[in-house]
Amino acid sequence: MTTADDRTLPPALADVARVEFDYDDGKGIDFEPYDAFDSAEETTDWVRRWTGNHELDGDAYRVFGQDGSGGLAAVWYGRPGRPLAEQPVVFMGSEGENGVVAGNLSDFLWVLADGIGPLETVLYDEHEARPNAALTELAERHATTPRRPARDIIAEARAEFPTFAEDMDALCR
Repeated sequence: MTTADDRTLPPALADVARVEFDYDDGKGIDFEPYDAFDSAEETTDWVRRWTGNHELDGDAYRVFGQDGSGGLAAVWYGRPGRPLAEQPVVFMGSEGENGVVAGNLSDFLWVLADGIGPLETVLYDEHEARPNAALTELAERHATTPRRPARDIIAEARAEFPTFAEDMDALCR
């Protein structure tokens, strides 16, 4: 499904990995970024455990972080033939919840800058901005898309990939 097995974090995600996310007793961002993508073996193991389908592999995902309960944030190769930075960011929760977070890495940075993490995009329909200065500065440095409210970015991504959650649920055995 992917064109290469490059597991190197792009500079923007490497910078995100250096940010300390404050959960703030449920009012902050529940996100723990990794300083490297999970290996192909770890990702395949996770996909098989998450879905219960041992015929799947993890080639379509680059896992780069988790929430406190073990749900994973990943780049999903949902646009065949396009570079990693143009692929959507998705979240698969520890309790089976899942969804598209942003349409690409740049938009993901703006979602974080608005104070909303991968878990929060999937769990809640209301996405009230709580701007984060450090993450805004990071997005301003790396983003290639214009700044937009997180709620708009999330809505656009969901509209582009409307069946992602159902497709993931269908993979589960």
